[in-house]
Amino acid sequence: MKIYTKTGDDGTTGTLRGDRVLKSDPLMDLLGDIDEFNAALGMIHADIPLKAKVQSALFDLGAELAADPGDDRFLAQGIGVLTTALEEEIDLLTGELAPLTNFILPGGTTGAAAAHLARTICRRAERKLVALGETRPIRNELRTFLNRLSDWLFTWARMLNHQAGVADILWTKER
Repeated sequence: MKIYTKTGDDGTTGTLRGDRVLKSDPLMDLLGDIDEFNAALGMIHADIPLKAKVQSALFDLGAELAADPGDDRFLAQGIGVLTTALEEEIDLLTGELAPLTNFILPGGTTGAAAAHLARTICRRAERKLVALGETRPIRNELRTFLNRLSDWLFTWARMLNHQAGVADILWTKER
């Protein structure tokens, strides 16, 4: 089987609905960001557990978005349960960290910096998901999942620095 099909050479791509849309379509743009986010998660695989479940859930989310709204065959059913698991882990990790009193800058260890980068990609995807929701129905669980994922990555970035004995980089206003 060849990796290339040549069907997208005209600037279109297929959807789970069976139609073809421009690669610049807002849905395709969002799915590209979700793919980029998933790749960023792959970069931090060794540092942050639960990643495989999160990465699979992102594929589920993308499938639901690419299918016809209401097509239950592609419903991302485990998203709500995983969101709850992320919240529980955030709470557990936060209990081990010093309380935040300032904004912090992305950085510290390589793993923490990668988690911050993944977090910003997640936030971009979340913004595009919200925008897509202005033109078609989007289940609230999908928005909540992306929102919680960015919180989870922020918390893990702090934890990775903490585990390495690296202080958070506090933001101070330049004068």
